[in-house]
Amino acid sequence: MTRFGISYSRFLSLHQLVGLPRLGQCFAVTELKLLEEATISVCKSLVENNPRTGNLCALIKVFLSRTKELKLSAECQNHIFIWQTNNALFIICCLLKVFICEMSEEELQLHFTYEEKSPGSYSSNSEDLLEELLCCLVQLITDIPLLDITYEISVEAISTMVVFLSCQLFHKEVLRQSISHKYLMQGPCLPYTSKLVKTLLYNFIRQEKPPPPGAHVFPQQSDGGGLLYGLASGVATGLWTVFTLGGVGSKAAASPELSSPLANQSLLLLLVLANLTDAPEAPNPYRQAIMSFKNTQDSSPFPSSIPHAFQINFNSLYTALCEQQTSDKATLLLYTLLHQNSNVRTYMLARTDMENLVLPILEILYHVEERNSHHVYMALIILLILTEDDGFNRSIHEVILKNITWYSERVLTEISLGSLLILVVIRTIQYNMTRTRDKYLHTNCLAALANMSAQFRSLHQYAAQRIISYTCRHLRRYVYVLDKLYFPHSHCSTLQHCFSALSDNGEELLSLTCSHILRSYASSLFSLLSKKHNKVLEQATQSLRSSLSSSDVPLPDYAQDLSVIEEVIRMMLEIINSCLTNSLHHNPNLVYALLYKRDLFEQFRTHPSFQDIMQNIDLVITFFSSRLLQAGAELSVERVLDIIKQGVVALPKDRLKKFPELKFKYVEEEQPEEFFIPYVWSLVYNSAVGLYWNPQDIQLFTMDSD
Repeated sequence: MTRFGISYSRFLSLHQLVGLPRLGQCFAVTELKLLEEATISVCKSLVENNPRTGNLCALIKVFLSRTKELKLSAECQNHIFIWQTNNALFIICCLLKVFICEMSEEELQLHFTYEEKSPGSYSSNSEDLLEELLCCLVQLITDIPLLDITYEISVEAISTMVVFLSCQLFHKEVLRQSISHKYLMQGPCLPYTSKLVKTLLYNFIRQEKPPPPGAHVFPQQSDGGGLLYGLASGVATGLWTVFTLGGVGSKAAASPELSSPLANQSLLLLLVLANLTDAPEAPNPYRQAIMSFKNTQDSSPFPSSIPHAFQINFNSLYTALCEQQTSDKATLLLYTLLHQNSNVRTYMLARTDMENLVLPILEILYHVEERNSHHVYMALIILLILTEDDGFNRSIHEVILKNITWYSERVLTEISLGSLLILVVIRTIQYNMTRTRDKYLHTNCLAALANMSAQFRSLHQYAAQRIISYTCRHLRRYVYVLDKLYFPHSHCSTLQHCFSALSDNGEELLSLTCSHILRSYASSLFSLLSKKHNKVLEQATQSLRSSLSSSDVPLPDYAQDLSVIEEVIRMMLEIINSCLTNSLHHNPNLVYALLYKRDLFEQFRTHPSFQDIMQNIDLVITFFSSRLLQAGAELSVERVLDIIKQGVVALPKDRLKKFPELKFKYVEEEQPEEFFIPYVWSLVYNSAVGLYWNPQDIQLFTMDSD
């Protein structure tokens, strides 16, 4: 090691200087920043001198020579050898991070192709240590047995691979070609594709915790062990204490993902690999592996056309995914598997304990205020994918849940999983419409409800009430917006006051105050719209365009809301209609809630945008209203429900108009990498164990992005 410009002892002294015990740990952000600041000048000096000294290549060659004996060292419990090898890898990782940040990939490759030449020699043959190092890391991850003494070097190898790919962080645009991509997608690394993906998945599944403090420390010698043993022992004890206390970007020390640094790093690397862009001549092999792996219980042969195939225990994978959904990384993995691997999707949809997976997803949506927008969006898309399956939509109404403690709006002592899903999705739409105003979010929420609507079964009375009351909320909002838009001088103060007083659960405030307004006002307004609907819409569109083009005239909120509100109303009416035409006899509570709000629905029967879909709803309202009238006044809730159940049999279903089945399928937009690559790297930046990047250097996303 005489070629080193910086010795091991120099790096160890730096760790002591900043109070960090050893190399390659789960440090807190402040400690990682201290390490970065303490070593950056040394690292930059090495970057400057390396073309002349070849120190980096010398260090890498030492590491490569040691890894050839690493497996044997692990089997023989050679602590010192593994400890030194891990330190060498940590130094390489630190240097590599600086190199990648400071220079282009072409310059980086030159630093890895240094060759010592004797005076007067002009050999053009030089080895590319970058590819050799990358391949060595892959082999280390896949081949070294996971023991207490190898746990840390496994984490470090994965972290170094993440650093290898981190050049993406320093580019605003998505990288579609890079040297690291090329090495991973062809050459000696390619045959390890399936083995690497499988190892990373199993690391995530097993959630192996780091060994307890001192468990991996070198055995004490009778003579005290000398300086090296003493240093290593003190270093290791401090290290594993830090490992159990939290890491980069952690909001709480007890975060589930940080209980296993190996699982955390493995999942991040897996997501990075899965989202590499395809090479010009070949698709991403890691994505291919993720798309095609099968259950260990599946004995059918793999088609010859499927490369990089392997098998994994689906039951263990399912259990791990259910337990880890508080982490947005695990939610992104679940989305990736459901969307891309048909074997996984079929297996999950066949499970009889889907509540173990669905409930954590619903909790993410329920606590939308506490989650970043990407996590919420992924959770919602997962629900949309699941609701594409009719079997899922039927089975979730058969699962009865007891005492959902995290649902605070109302005490739910007993409710079906399907009804709970409806409640949470409607709440998410409501939150989005009032806060984030993301069109894609509420569209996907409505699509999930629409997919389920034909299979609604035995809806809980509160779920049925929320479907109807939420529709009514937007019907009232629609009248108010039209009043402001087309009759700006009418000053409908009563209606405006009532709407401003409306809370999430306060729709009843309007039932008395506004009923007379709606009866006289809405019918005449809709009559006007029926005659001049196209012209009114055209004028509204022109008005919006002129407002948008004028920087001095802000676009009114109510004008922006009109088309969105109309879209939500239309979809909610279609959802109600789908339930009434396909499963009316299963849902007396929905009919009850509809009859309770019938006055408002009757005002919209002539609206040009809703007239067709209102036919069936109006028929049901008229039919059951007549039967209730015949039964007399002051009926109890139980008596009304009995009349509804009896009337379902007598309802002339042939008079119900048939509509196309409501079915929506999730499809990724073109160039999904424009969304997923910045998202994945933001997860790496915020939650990678033991890795710190200066936020001022990051170009791919802004620091306030979710």
